Amino acid sequence: MFPIVSSAYGQEAMETNMQKDYEPKELDIKKLILDQLADKYEWHIVTWNDRAITIPLPIILYSKSSGWNVFLSSKFNNENSQYNQFLIPSEGNNVGKIVEIDASGNEVRPLDISLTKNAASLLLSALLLITLIMNIARAYKKDSMEAKKGFTGAMEFLILSITDEVIKPSIGKEYRKYAPYILTLFFFILLNNLLGLVPIFPGGANVTGNISVTLVLALFTFLIVNFTGSKTYYKNLFWPDVPAWLKAPFPLMQIIELVGTITKPFALMIRLFANITAGHSIVLGLTSVVFVTVSLGPAINGSISFISVLFNIFIMFLEILVAFIQAYIFTILTAVFIGLARNPEEVEKEEIESA
Repeated sequence: MFPIVSSAYGQEAMETNMQKDYEPKELDIKKLILDQLADKYEWHIVTWNDRAITIPLPIILYSKSSGWNVFLSSKFNNENSQYNQFLIPSEGNNVGKIVEIDASGNEVRPLDISLTKNAASLLLSALLLITLIMNIARAYKKDSMEAKKGFTGAMEFLILSITDEVIKPSIGKEYRKYAPYILTLFFFILLNNLLGLVPIFPGGANVTGNISVTLVLALFTFLIVNFTGSKTYYKNLFWPDVPAWLKAPFPLMQIIELVGTITKPFALMIRLFANITAGHSIVLGLTSVVFVTVSLGPAINGSISFISVLFNIFIMFLEILVAFIQAYIFTILTAVFIGLARNPEEVEKEEIESA
């Protein structure tokens, strides 16, 4: 009697454990979105039959104990994501970053100059942009008088629009000196914004949604504005035209002006980063709804999935518009900041007349 009961309870326990093993796990949307937005040491293409097909990228590390280490990211494709003494933790403060396990078993960050997904995408987009511009330049060198059609004509229209409607009015008579940088800035941001919307290789990287990239772009603008500023710009910065008691003995206005000088590129950096990241997060969140509603039954899941797809299509078209708008805003503000640094009186007069 007792063996029969014991066997029954054992079978029931075994079935319960099997049910737990095969029970689908709840989708962690926050983790999914953050994981998709994060930079990676490999370029994921597609998952086929539970097997991830990726492009391995070079890992370049300098360790105090073992010196320089160069290998491909495919070496981490094992259960523990570990190769030699290096490890990519799945939890803790160094999630997603390469760490070294020292003799005491502690995690130590080596000098990491690896080519990540965002860095590889940045190089590809730069190469693509150079190729496109060189082809257009070659077409004009061959015959500059012939009316251009197709892609070359569209690029001509876009370049002339940015030059005549943004750069020239904002900077004034010296606009030719700064036009190459500002045009490069516009097309670089626009191209990376658009590539970030493409879900397959060579797209899918969150380049302009990476704050390190937007920081460098804003830093270039900051350096150009402040290293090419006119005497009037520096006079307004260190001795503005306000009552003397506001600037001496306590330099109140100077502090305000210096803070404003720093916050301008900071606003450029945050605006581009936040808008691109928010757009990608919305698309991923709407896509996740399809999987979240699976447990609610086929009728609800099917209807919600249909609505999710429609919203995703709408958001993707909106993101294409946002990609252009954010590149345009970064460009026009850069041109305005340069114009205020070079010809503050001329730019202010132009703004008053246009208003």
